[in-house]
Amino acid sequence: MAEHRSMQRAALLDAARSLLSEGGTEALTFPALAERTGLARSSVYEYFRSRAAVVEELCEVDFPVWAAEVSAAMERQDTPEGKVEAYVRRQLALVGDRRHRAVVAISASELDAGAREKIRAAHGGLVAMIVEALGEMGHAEPRLAAMLLQGVVDAAVRRIELGAAEEPAAITEAAVAMALRGVRG
Repeated sequence: MAEHRSMQRAALLDAARSLLSEGGTEALTFPALAERTGLARSSVYEYFRSRAAVVEELCEVDFPVWAAEVSAAMERQDTPEGKVEAYVRRQLALVGDRRHRAVVAISASELDAGAREKIRAAHGGLVAMIVEALGEMGHAEPRLAAMLLQGVVDAAVRRIELGAAEEPAAITEAAVAMALRGVRG
């Protein structure tokens, strides 16, 4: 029984990712989740009390996976500059991933305080990954530089998501160049 519930919960989260990446937060409804998973609408409420609860669980499940991918890319680099470049490139490479598209849709929506705090904490963990490399590069305020660097990444993500006139590769190259020139101490 526990395995069945776990599988149903995973199916609901996968359906939520799809709905968010296809239609944003407006598409994430319990009737849509029920339709995608073949569950009765009332059954969806047995797993999640609200849309915010779905969002919170997606954050708990997907942010660590995303962060682990960024961290692994950074760990393969030997220099602080290489780590900064990997930090930017890996996040931008994940833009097309359904997990990332769902997170972007979530971030743009009106959420309750608990869900917003989970997103903020997850982003804080992502930013914390790069602080050491920025310190090694001689930046006087590596935490501030890390937050500003994440702002560059976030702006590039939005540009890619919007389907800007520039190709995603050009946006990535511009973001990497800005990051490497802008974070030197």
